[in-house]
Amino acid sequence: MIPQFDNTTALLLIDVQKGVDDTVYYGGPSARPNNPDARHRIKEILDAWRASGRQVAFTRHNSIEEGSPLKLSLKTGEQLPGLEILDHEIQVSKSVNSGFVGTPLELNLRRKGIQRLVVVGFFTNYCVETTVRMAGNMGFDTYLVHDACSTVTNTGFDGTEYEPELVHDMSIATLHGEFCTAIGASDALSLISADAPHLDRVQGNE
Repeated sequence: MIPQFDNTTALLLIDVQKGVDDTVYYGGPSARPNNPDARHRIKEILDAWRASGRQVAFTRHNSIEEGSPLKLSLKTGEQLPGLEILDHEIQVSKSVNSGFVGTPLELNLRRKGIQRLVVVGFFTNYCVETTVRMAGNMGFDTYLVHDACSTVTNTGFDGTEYEPELVHDMSIATLHGEFCTAIGASDALSLISADAPHLDRVQGNE
């Protein structure tokens, strides 16, 4: 059973920046995201989380790669509309996939008494997956909102093109039950409520 999210639980938003819409990530004219509705679900969860008065944290990607749109010096490095960071909220910038490497994210969370994380953001199989893996290994009780994340079409080393739904689903399947518990946005919203019922531990019946 999943207990209600309380003041030891933080919402962690991964790289919710304008650059995730840039075609540099899409790999060609036929490439696409798997979940165009992700940002709407992220905003819905963020709004409910803030209304509950619980802790919010953000990672912001500041790439060192030439040509990346996810640079804080560029307009594309800005937050997506409606997902701007408030002054009192935790924020860290990173240049690698994990939100914990080279940043004070863990320290900031521990200082706030955070023991559980609810994770949303971009891209599922890159920065979300790497951050969730580390969060689980660091001992955070981690929940990944699978339909409030998104990725794009990926091309393998041999040129094989993998549909984004497959890439996303395999990433969630790898993480779920090992590094985190995968839940849906509707369950996340329910668990924020003061009168939320406890839910089964996992969506897929762990």
